[in-house]
Amino acid sequence: MAEADLDGALQAAATAPRLLVTLDFDGVLAPIVSDPSAARPLPAAARAVGALAQLPGTTVALVSGRGLADLAAVSGFGAPIRMVGSHGGEFCDDPDGSLLDADQQKLKDELTAALRDLVDRTAGAGSGVALEHKPAGIAVHVRNADPATGARVLDAVRAGPAGWPGVDPTEGKAVIDLAVVEVTKGSAIDVLREQVGADAVLFAGDDVTDETGFARLRPGDVGIKVGDGETAAGHRVAGPQEMAAVLDRLVELRRSG
Repeated sequence: MAEADLDGALQAAATAPRLLVTLDFDGVLAPIVSDPSAARPLPAAARAVGALAQLPGTTVALVSGRGLADLAAVSGFGAPIRMVGSHGGEFCDDPDGSLLDADQQKLKDELTAALRDLVDRTAGAGSGVALEHKPAGIAVHVRNADPATGARVLDAVRAGPAGWPGVDPTEGKAVIDLAVVEVTKGSAIDVLREQVGADAVLFAGDDVTDETGFARLRPGDVGIKVGDGETAAGHRVAGPQEMAAVLDRLVELRRSG
């Protein structure tokens, strides 16, 4: 949609008595980088998020595929900003480690061993393929591998562990996230909406994993796709810098309303 359409949507959302602002982190507040641990929010985005979180009737939540502890570390945010990790599998108000039952933990351990073996066999040491350990499962990253190796590894994951009973695969950009519990960002947004009694929700995301969030939005909500790619979102901006400007505009409108 045109820029004017987005500004009109922001003006309408800014008048909601209870506004919930939900944001993916990587590719939305922070540029995508080769080393995930080096990601940081753009200063302008961090300022805008902090300002929004201080406004009356406004709740800000990060909804990310990262594990909760990792998300807190790279984002630098704390209360009152809420955090949801592992694609909705972890909430900041329930970080007690009880995410998995005994059977799910056993499956996760088996999944971890299988993925290590798969990467060793299909890529080898120094390939650039990385396994990210999360409370709800394991993510296989191939962003730093050469394209042929990355494709070979992802194909092997799809043909193998991704099809195991009890494993819920979620594909993103150069990554497959394998969880041993069924989680989505859409369901996380539903939970947050109910918890805060939101009258309107803004959700911004950049990856295919964010489409479950866009699909859960209702009339009066605002969905913003950051970057390229097909999307169910009603609006689009080019990248994190432009998203920071959108958040600044929302702060301005909410303060003046």
